[in-house]
Amino acid sequence: MLNFQFLFSVKNHNIHKVITIFGLKFKFKSKKLMLKQRFEGIERDLRSQRRMIAHQKSMIDNLQEQVSKKLNNQQNKINNLTKQLNYKLSKYMSPEKYPEYLKDWYFEKTGETLNLENPQTFNEKIQWLKLYDSTPLKTRLADKYLVRDWVKEKIGEEYLIPLLGVWDNFDEIDFNTLPDKFVLKCNHGCGYNIIVTDKSKLDIDDARKKINTWMNEDFAYRGGLELHYHDIEHKIIAEKYIENSGNDLYDYKFWCFNGEVKYIQFLSERNTNGLKMAYYDSEWNKQEFITGHKLDEKILTKPQNLDLYIKTVEKLVKDFSFVRADFYIVKNKLYFGELTFTPFSGCEKWTPKKYNLQFGQMIQLPTESRKLCEIS
Repeated sequence: MLNFQFLFSVKNHNIHKVITIFGLKFKFKSKKLMLKQRFEGIERDLRSQRRMIAHQKSMIDNLQEQVSKKLNNQQNKINNLTKQLNYKLSKYMSPEKYPEYLKDWYFEKTGETLNLENPQTFNEKIQWLKLYDSTPLKTRLADKYLVRDWVKEKIGEEYLIPLLGVWDNFDEIDFNTLPDKFVLKCNHGCGYNIIVTDKSKLDIDDARKKINTWMNEDFAYRGGLELHYHDIEHKIIAEKYIENSGNDLYDYKFWCFNGEVKYIQFLSERNTNGLKMAYYDSEWNKQEFITGHKLDEKILTKPQNLDLYIKTVEKLVKDFSFVRADFYIVKNKLYFGELTFTPFSGCEKWTPKKYNLQFGQMIQLPTESRKLCEIS
């Protein structure tokens, strides 16, 4: 009988299976080896595909970035062109066409139909006031230079931010006489500001270019016919730089209706994490609504002298159906900022929307017959 152990022997290895038959050795790949090599092949393919996908994703991201930049540049060009066309159109049209123009402009900005014949919401009434109540007094008080006399007369010079200089054109400014920190602004509009925190880093040529552009603009026609800005004599002013702790400036905007402070809008983190806001009533109860900016979630401590501040503000605004009086509070001292008769040119974004109507009902429009404001 044959010795099968001699004739046929098997040895298992991790790598190969060796079979000996009649003294002849046959090597076969073990199942374990075949699985290992198969998985290694799959792994190589997956790595290759992953690299290919990552490369394609990078190419797509780069293309998207390039397309996004081109689209943004194109959109900016379109926006600038639209602003220029609106500026020229509103500046050179005859006043009797203002209402129709304003209705078109308002719809473009808000997507809503403007009711000038019977305005109800805050935004609608601001549009009406722009056309029919842009009085010489509002012009005087929208002037960031002349309003200082009004503040001095009504509540006292101590509420004014110290004035460092006033000029008719940029090249008159002697920067050597100005401190290391100051604020440079034009007096005839909003947003015409250059905040200087380190004079040694100020780009004079860039500042000149901005100021000269602003000085040649009539702010009345920049956005929705804010006509009370038209007759302001253009000037450049410099004010002392003020700030709260942490390189921030706390902005208190008192919303005043018929001479009474109803709400206070608090703005902070202007120079840090992006502007945040919250509304409080005159008793300093936080409100649920916002207008435009992100909600400041924290509950702010009631200002120490709030009742005194409110009485002071009301002395300043008692002659108007609506005005927003902007102030700063630094080390418990109240500083006047400006008087704003047409916030956001009457296109405030109210959240929730019901407050647009609620605020509108607080504005009592003049009852006497009004004509369109005349522009000289």
